Amino acid sequence: MIRAVIFDVGETLVRDDRYWASWADWLGTPRHTVSALVGAVVARGQDNAAALRLIRPGIDVPAEYAAREAAGCGEHLDDSDLYDDVRPSLAGLRDLGVRVVIAGNQTARAGELLRGLDLPADVVATSGEWGVAKPDPYFFRRVVEAGRATARETLYVGDHPANDVMPAAAAGLRTAHLRRGPWGHLWADDPSVVAATDWRIDSLAEVAALVRTQTQRNGPAETTR
Repeated sequence: MIRAVIFDVGETLVRDDRYWASWADWLGTPRHTVSALVGAVVARGQDNAAALRLIRPGIDVPAEYAAREAAGCGEHLDDSDLYDDVRPSLAGLRDLGVRVVIAGNQTARAGELLRGLDLPADVVATSGEWGVAKPDPYFFRRVVEAGRATARETLYVGDHPANDVMPAAAAGLRTAHLRRGPWGHLWADDPSVVAATDWRIDSLAEVAALVRTQTQRNGPAETTR
């Protein structure tokens, strides 16, 4: 039985194109260079911010982020940043009586922007607002609390092996690895990812079908909102 579905943000709900393009423009670096370096650090299993440190060694990313905001070049999100399957998939899950939570490693500002999109979700939260980031186990305890279900009744959907699938599985949640974005595609068939994942999907539209299948096996879910 799945009573709550938790969605990662970057490259699960939101394309990262604008994010990296804005960093490239801010640092005065060709966008293609930034994209290539992001791919390189992904292949190494490093955090995405490592790409910025390759461009500008010693960069203080939080300080640079604050400078961008002060200059009016900070974060921005609108509907064009969403993948096409996001709104219908989240709405479909809520129609099934499932509690929908959006929770990822983003800033508090990103949380404000996400809520401004009025997505069909019961909770929208970010690591910047919670004061804890993936893969910290406490982040996933917060996720379970937000979902108002047990860990085994909670499904975490994300593209990142080290931040999404593996720590969510270690915390006792069900997991769906999404083949989307650099991390999702590159690591989709890695044995460790396969072993830690209950389902592997190519679209968020598949999530509702998973929930319906579990419901048919275990009976209807009670509304948790």
